Amino acid sequence: MTPPATPPPPAAADPEPFRRLMAAWATGVSVVTARSGTEDAGLTVNAFLSVALDPPTVLISLTRDADTVPLLEASGAFAVNLLASDQRPLSERFARAIPPAEKFRDLPVRRGATGAALLDGTLGALEARVLRRVEVADHRLYLGAVVALHPGREARPLLFFRSGYAEEEGTAALRLPAPRRPPAKS
Repeated sequence: MTPPATPPPPAAADPEPFRRLMAAWATGVSVVTARSGTEDAGLTVNAFLSVALDPPTVLISLTRDADTVPLLEASGAFAVNLLASDQRPLSERFARAIPPAEKFRDLPVRRGATGAALLDGTLGALEARVLRRVEVADHRLYLGAVVALHPGREARPLLFFRSGYAEEEGTAALRLPAPRRPPAKS
């Protein structure tokens, strides 16, 4: 008896509709930092998640060409700074394609167990040592064992939704960006 043929894998989804669909998933915003020697680097990231509680393990996803990658690779460690809703300027600063030194200019930071920059005024931060790196398309996924926790202040989180930031609305709420109209079909 001949086993049934394995069907071919489905074709990959089109990137633009995929981007639009993923924009419907609200995410928190963080700044991932790394330090090697006397150099700091950091970038805004919303691809961050808790993987396990025992032992505490997290995952971050960075583009391979991000300026933070070489320092993270050299040090084997990183910090994740969880941004509060009033820290949008900090998120925008670390999202810019500017030299790492410019991102940190006149920015007060503290150092933790790994030496990575811990930013002031966040909801909190954690530091992790790299357990594993996984190459996926144009990104690197880093699994990290959490080695230090730094509680922050009580505040609302900075959220990213529909390709925009949630905005403060009064003293107790956030307003999410309105839906965008789909492009007209020609």
